[in-house]
Amino acid sequence: MYQTVIKGVGHFLPDRVVTNRDLESMMDTTNEWIVERTGIQERRWVEEGDGNTTSAMGVKAAKMAIEQAGLSKDDIDYIIFATLSPDYYFPGSGVLVQRDLEIGTAGALDIRNQCSGFVYGLSIADQFIKTGMYKNILLIGSELHSGALDKTTRGRSVSVIFGDGAGAMVLSRSEGKGGVLATSMHSEGAYAEELAIIGPATNRWVDQIIEENNPEDPTYRPYMNGNFVFKNAIVRMTEAIYEVLTKTGKSPENIDLLIPHQANLRISQMVQRQLKLADDQVYNNIMRYGNTTAGSIPIALSEAVQEGKLKEGDLLCLAAFGSGFTWGSALIEW
Repeated sequence: MYQTVIKGVGHFLPDRVVTNRDLESMMDTTNEWIVERTGIQERRWVEEGDGNTTSAMGVKAAKMAIEQAGLSKDDIDYIIFATLSPDYYFPGSGVLVQRDLEIGTAGALDIRNQCSGFVYGLSIADQFIKTGMYKNILLIGSELHSGALDKTTRGRSVSVIFGDGAGAMVLSRSEGKGGVLATSMHSEGAYAEELAIIGPATNRWVDQIIEENNPEDPTYRPYMNGNFVFKNAIVRMTEAIYEVLTKTGKSPENIDLLIPHQANLRISQMVQRQLKLADDQVYNNIMRYGNTTAGSIPIALSEAVQEGKLKEGDLLCLAAFGSGFTWGSALIEW
C-alpha cells in the first residue's frame, strides 16, 4: 500500500480587511466584546466586484499549492472541494475549479461538511491514494461567508465571527514512509439544527419564499447555539486528537504542531490546555482572519509552512469540529 504525502500547500485571502472597529459602525458591538469572546481582531471579506467567488478564491489557492508541489495542472487526477458556500446551488464548485484550471476530465467531488470539511476531504484523499486509485489529488477548502451574514445587531453573535478565504493542498502518492499516518471522522446528527441555515431549502423553495415576502425571517441567516457548540467542540476535537494518537502509538507530547480549525481562539486554547501543549506547539491565525470554515485549516497550514513552523519529520496534527455536528482529525508526518 502507498503512503500519502503533502507535496504543496497554498492559500488566498481577499484584500479587504474588516476590523472589529469597522463592525462597531454596523451593529451594537465593541472591539473588546469580540476579542474577549472569540480572540478575533479582524477578518477578510470580499469586495463587491472584485471577482472573488468561492471557486475563484479556491483556484488562486490551488495554483499556489500546485506550484509549490513542483507539479503542473496536468498532473492532477482528482479534485476534492470542501465548502458550505458554493458558487451555485448546483453544480458544485469542484467542476468550476476544474474548468478554470483547465484540468482535463479528472473527477471532481464536492464535500458539504462545513468546518470539518477539509479534514474529511483529507481522509478521503488519503484512501484514494493509499489504494492506488489516484496519484495526485488537489484538495481545496474555500468559503465566501460575508454575503450571507446578517450585519445588523440582530445577527452580531454570528456575523462577527466569520471571514472569507481559501486554502489548498496537493496530496501525492509515495512509496516511502511518513505522510498521513491516521485520520478520524465522526458525526452526531442529533444536533444538526444547533448550527445551521435552514430557511432556503427544497421543502421551502423560491416560490414560497417570494410569496411569504418576509425579509426579517431569521431562518434565512446562519443560526448558532453558541455555548452548546463551544462545549461540544472542545470535547469532540480533543477526543479526535487522542484517537489518531492512539492509532499510531503516539502521545500529545510527540506533537510538533497542532493546527485546530479556527472557530474560536478560546476553543483552541481549551483544547491546547486539555492536551497540555506549549504555545509553540499550536498554530492559530483566527485573530487575523476569523472563522473561514473549510478554508481555515489549509490557510493556517499554508501560513505555518511559509513561517518555517514545520520541518521534515515533524508530527503535524489537524483537528476540526462544526455543523452537523461533524468532527475529525488527521496525524501527519511532515
